[in-house]
Amino acid sequence: MVFSCQQCGECCSHLGLVYAIIDSGPSDTFRLINNYTNVVYEVRLDMDKIELFADQSIFSTRPQACPFFRIKKDTGLAYCTIHLTRPEICREYSCYRLRIENRRGERVGRIINSRTLLSEDPFLVSLWEKHISSLTEPDDSIWEHQMIRMLTTAGFLVI
Repeated sequence: MVFSCQQCGECCSHLGLVYAIIDSGPSDTFRLINNYTNVVYEVRLDMDKIELFADQSIFSTRPQACPFFRIKKDTGLAYCTIHLTRPEICREYSCYRLRIENRRGERVGRIINSRTLLSEDPFLVSLWEKHISSLTEPDDSIWEHQMIRMLTTAGFLVI
């Protein structure tokens, strides 16, 4: 299964701890600083999200959200209002709980929070369907330990 963003917004809900707006410029541009690395980025609001950016209500429920994160009230879907010019860390973000690598160190799968495997590797998908998807352990940490043991026994590295 290929990853498809569900626009839940969990990825951006705490990035206000990382990023802060330094100042704004012409044409809906902003200078943004990474509070940990002190790297400064110039970003621009996406043209179709300028009106959405004006709504600051997100910060009443998610005070640590990225300064450019918004949720559309009518759909409940999360949006990055600078998606086209977002920083590299945001571009590289992958929504997953654990990464699965093969013996060559190549990523062959990811496990997202709902105990779901995202992979196109036929052997991994088959192993998951035959042995792991049927695990009924209710405790997440025990389930995770059992799942990791099965995958490592089959030659995968779980990170």
